[in-house]
Amino acid sequence: MYHKLKKCLESVRKKTDFQPETGLVLGSGLGDFADGIDIRDVVEYSDIEGFPVSTVKGHKGRFVFGYVDSVPVVIMQGRVHYYEGYAMSDVVLPARLMGMMGAKKLFLTNAAGGVNENFRPGDFMMITDQIATAVPSPLIGPNIEELGSRFPDMSEVYSLRLQEVIRRSAQECGIRLQEGVYVQLTGPNYETPAEIRMCRGWGGDAVGMSTACEAMAARHMGMEVCGISCITNLAAGISSEKLDHKEVQETADRVSADFKKLVTRVIMDM
Repeated sequence: MYHKLKKCLESVRKKTDFQPETGLVLGSGLGDFADGIDIRDVVEYSDIEGFPVSTVKGHKGRFVFGYVDSVPVVIMQGRVHYYEGYAMSDVVLPARLMGMMGAKKLFLTNAAGGVNENFRPGDFMMITDQIATAVPSPLIGPNIEELGSRFPDMSEVYSLRLQEVIRRSAQECGIRLQEGVYVQLTGPNYETPAEIRMCRGWGGDAVGMSTACEAMAARHMGMEVCGISCITNLAAGISSEKLDHKEVQETADRVSADFKKLVTRVIMDM
């Protein structure tokens, strides 16, 4: 896997020598943020040797390099998911690759279902912790010693320092911010009401199909991680509404202006 990562890095470096400080992963319906930054280079996933390519509608599938204000960033405009059939090591390859490009901080975003009954569609939830026991750990298998230790500490997956930055940024932007625990399940099906009751019993506040595995891989290699979920729908059993991906996109579109404002402020304040 480390050899594969190095080959991917070589492919990227043939197209750009841009040095990012922060990596940003844009979740479902949130990809337009990348179009509004000061873009310097774009690298399509399909042009990177051995790189997994997203098959989900609404995920453009490219790295965007540029500046948010004066901060050099690399943005994943579309991610890959475990449910697409990729090995978990491939799912987290992009996050690891951004770290190898030079990013010291990783900002994860996603569209998620609200498990907490106090949440409403359109809310933003800062991720304070995560539960990923329902998906395979990206660290299973031979340890990549070049990236991190065999048994990495996960007591602070989401940086307490960056959580304070997000709280302050949301307040400055006048945006209401929820906080909670994110649960990653495999997908691609939405969860059953019984599964949502399980997530709530575990202490989860939001549920989705990404993010936690990427955060784990990033922490393994020493990156500082933060995350925000856009609550695009209430999970099964919380709401009587039927769930579909169109609702996710519509909610993300509705709050896109606030999302862009908040993400920009957070990156500037990191």
